[in-house]
Amino acid sequence: MNFNFTKSLVALALVGLSVTASAQNMGDSTNRFQKRQFRTWSIGLNGGILTAATPFNNENNGDFRSPQISWGYGAYIKKQILPGFGIQADFLAGTVKGVRANTLPAGSAAQDASSYNSRINWSGSVSANFTVANVSLNQKRNFLAPYLTAGAGYMSSSAHVVNTPAGNNSNYHNNWFVPIGAGFKLGLSRVVNIDLGYTVAFVKARDFDGVVGTLNDRYAYAHAGIEIALGKKKTSQLQNFSAIAAIREESAAEANELRNRLAIAEQNRLRDQAAFDAAAAQYAKDMGDDDMDGVANKFDKCPGTAANTVVDGAGCPLSTPKQIIREKVIVTEADRKVVGEAIRNLEFDLGKATIKARSYATLDRVADLLVQKNFSLKLAGHTDNTGSMALNLSLSKDRAEAVKAYLVSKGANASTIEATGYGPNQPIASNKTAAGRQQNRRVEFSLF
Repeated sequence: MNFNFTKSLVALALVGLSVTASAQNMGDSTNRFQKRQFRTWSIGLNGGILTAATPFNNENNGDFRSPQISWGYGAYIKKQILPGFGIQADFLAGTVKGVRANTLPAGSAAQDASSYNSRINWSGSVSANFTVANVSLNQKRNFLAPYLTAGAGYMSSSAHVVNTPAGNNSNYHNNWFVPIGAGFKLGLSRVVNIDLGYTVAFVKARDFDGVVGTLNDRYAYAHAGIEIALGKKKTSQLQNFSAIAAIREESAAEANELRNRLAIAEQNRLRDQAAFDAAAAQYAKDMGDDDMDGVANKFDKCPGTAANTVVDGAGCPLSTPKQIIREKVIVTEADRKVVGEAIRNLEFDLGKATIKARSYATLDRVADLLVQKNFSLKLAGHTDNTGSMALNLSLSKDRAEAVKAYLVSKGANASTIEATGYGPNQPIASNKTAAGRQQNRRVEFSLF
């Protein structure tokens, strides 16, 4: 039964080797499902027409019956957070014009001669951009990406009215506005999109056109522009990436690769049956234990040892270790006095592990003691509870190590000195008083 189990293990090992060999020929697929990098930042430039005519106007078009068309230009910066959602900051400038004030008699020469010109000195807005995500099952990168936008903005405008009795000129008049828009983008490449959009700005004021009307003013901006996606080379834009198509493509490639590997493994198994049998027999021989010492033949450096012989990990007989007799170390009162003086005189720079020079003399006597009598010494650093636990543990350890380094530099055996830091964990006095904290900041010496 054991031999059959061993044979099965060897079979699995050979199949694994076959799969590994085929993977080297077919390429590594481990990167296929790793985290993807996308282009999430983009900048855009656009130009188009500005007009007071919007789908939300009545037949009078607000304060002036006949809106006119003028040019505007803008730019934006966008951060795509999800495939279907991003935040966009827009900047716009241009002029909105109109003629034939509604406050004058309809069809009169006075009405025909009236007009206004509202210049948008600057405007900035922040909007949520909702992209209709690509749900194609076959195309990872969507060519057409419709979107909707809505947000809030602030502008500075100057209105100039002509032949309009109810109008007033204004310079650098600041107002809030609400932009709502729609459009679509054409993905020309991983980097470049064509942007076609239409936005209506609802101004939170009634005198944007220089005439205080009954309703808040509004204007529209229809634009065409170019968008540049920023990011690493060969990465896709998040806004037009179809995760469904990507997973479907990767899963199909993975399944096809697994089928190929299994086919190659089966072919190798059938072709190498004789080699498999020989390998199984050799494996069984190597893992056997002919001398019954508990070490497999393959690893047994001393085959044929007698029964009941105690062996090491290499199968060789263990030799009886020699008994080590250590001389008993006696610490005298004089020795303890030398150590006590060193403790009392030990001082460091504030907050550091640098030993002050006036502590050297007593530390030298401790070093001589360690050299002469071959004592072992334990150094235990302690601090008060001022500061963080991590800092105090590090400082107490560093100070104990500094004392050890000094003693070793004076001839002491480093292997007989142990340096440990306990931080504030073993106080000998209250940390609520300055005197108590002073007592807790110490390095203890223990001879043995």
